[in-house]
Amino acid sequence: MDPATRTELEAAAFRALIHHLMEKRPDVQNIDLMNLGGFCRNCLSRWYQEAAAERGIDLTKDAAREVVYGMPYADWVARHQAGADGAKQAAFQQAFAANVPKGG
Repeated sequence: MDPATRTELEAAAFRALIHHLMEKRPDVQNIDLMNLGGFCRNCLSRWYQEAAAERGIDLTKDAAREVVYGMPYADWVARHQAGADGAKQAAFQQAFAANVPKGG
């Protein structure tokens, strides 16, 4: 497979993941994604922002989050974010420390 086709397929898979999280499963909480998978929507938006920076594109954290959430982050939180019990919060602290670089 040539590099351009590979990039196109990777981009299509990323768009499908974002669509799935936005449209089909907005009920899946970030804390659950982080606890089970070691990443969440905020990680995806950070990776997107980092990829832009590597290409000399200045993209704010809020703009990157809007790409991933499909709306301003505060709007998504108000519409979809649920509370988490102490056990989930403790698991999140461990998952975050293990998977998110310092300053991330």
